[in-house]
Amino acid sequence: MDLSRAVAFVTGANRGLGLAFVRALQAAGVKKIYAAARDPATVQQPGVIPVALDVTNPEQIAAAVRAAPDVSLLINNAGIFRGASFLSAGAVEAARAEFETNVIGPLALSQAFAPVLAEQGGGAIVNVLSVLSWLNVPGGATYSASKAAAWSLTNGLRQELKPQGTAVLGLHVGYMDTDMAAGAQGPKADPADVARQVLQALAEGRDEVEADDLSRQVKAGLSAGSYRSEF
Repeated sequence: MDLSRAVAFVTGANRGLGLAFVRALQAAGVKKIYAAARDPATVQQPGVIPVALDVTNPEQIAAAVRAAPDVSLLINNAGIFRGASFLSAGAVEAARAEFETNVIGPLALSQAFAPVLAEQGGGAIVNVLSVLSWLNVPGGATYSASKAAAWSLTNGLRQELKPQGTAVLGLHVGYMDTDMAAGAQGPKADPADVARQVLQALAEGRDEVEADDLSRQVKAGLSAGSYRSEF
């Protein structure tokens, strides 16, 4: 993908990895960036177009497509983490919320923007996944399940969108130095570096990015058939 000709739409663009994507896209010289957030007033980065978007709201998704008819790169970054185990009292409610945002949201946005991407010659979609797409941990069991589903969604979209020339890239990463992982212990990836890796992968036409040592180790272990599902 030629990023210098891209028009990007980033969800959850007001902070964390979303903001890192916006800054990396600006550094790459993209033509235009739509920066989406539930409250567009929280989008403070200069040089972008704020868009009001709750990814679980069909009316706001439709309005976003109307407001951004020239998008060639959709980055599905918005996500939530409830920290629920499967047997916790709030597991069902947590799972519903996480699946709505982490799975149904990217699906609805990808479906809505697919005709727009086709009009721009195909373009690309990036889905922000997780190392937890491949394993499950008790403190984030429902989140892990949602990211596993989002990985399956990503792989399925890649096949369905191939005829119109739309690339679909999945990003896997462990802990990042963001608000979501503020309470987590252990090494944390720099969101700016993660965003740069994704843009490089888009330029190279790759389908998947493992952005840190943990995600690379887990993927290699799964491929070898010997990885244990805890860390």
